[in-house]
Amino acid sequence: MAEFALPANSKIGVGETYKAADGTKNIKKFKVYRWTSDDGKKPSLDTYEVDMDACGPMVLDALIKIKNEIDSSLTFRRSCREGVCGSCAMNIDGTNTLACTKYIADVKGDIKIYPLPHMPVVKDLVPDLTMPYAQLTEIEPWLKSTSQPPTRERLQSPEERAKLDGLWECILCFCCTTSCPSYWWSGDRYLGPAILLQAYRWIADSRDEAKGERLDQLEDPFRLYRCHTIMNCTKTCPKSLNPAKAIAEIKKLMVERTL
Repeated sequence: MAEFALPANSKIGVGETYKAADGTKNIKKFKVYRWTSDDGKKPSLDTYEVDMDACGPMVLDALIKIKNEIDSSLTFRRSCREGVCGSCAMNIDGTNTLACTKYIADVKGDIKIYPLPHMPVVKDLVPDLTMPYAQLTEIEPWLKSTSQPPTRERLQSPEERAKLDGLWECILCFCCTTSCPSYWWSGDRYLGPAILLQAYRWIADSRDEAKGERLDQLEDPFRLYRCHTIMNCTKTCPKSLNPAKAIAEIKKLMVERTL
């Protein structure tokens, strides 16, 4: 009889509990994914009781407090604390988002924090983003031109510039990509919503002269067409962008150039 079970390393156990100091009244529990390749142990959820009267309002504030005051071994990425760099992307309360812009008060009950899903884990809340960054280089995300360079900046009309709104703001946090089921199953061949949004950002740029070349590069059953418009990407984007729309625009251009 067939038996179906998760791999041993995917089973998350109960970890350590770090109690708040006696007398602490305003306590919030944070259950944080912990794993390292160094000790050979299975992943676990450690529980940290944090004094909210001595903590900032964001989830990242709590993580920094935990690392500084409770458990210095906790590992996560962070940088700007302003929702600009994308470093602190993680899964909080079941949704991919940025820890620096997620209010603790928005989560009812205990806060569960995991690394971005369906990516290899380096340690704790740090995902291995080697694959999506390699895919980013494939689309060549820079201005390409064969004409004589101008003596000043390359001009755009207000209408041409407006076409880039909703595209240039992407911070490559990969919240969208790691929420996409198509990317979960075919991440080695499907570029995913973040990279396709970046691709469209250059396709839509009136200053770029490689539109045909860029579309040729995306004309593939997997690179582009694994998108099934599930819309997870748009729902989870912490910058309120619409990767699904960008992908749809690329598909429209693919059709238009065949007419």
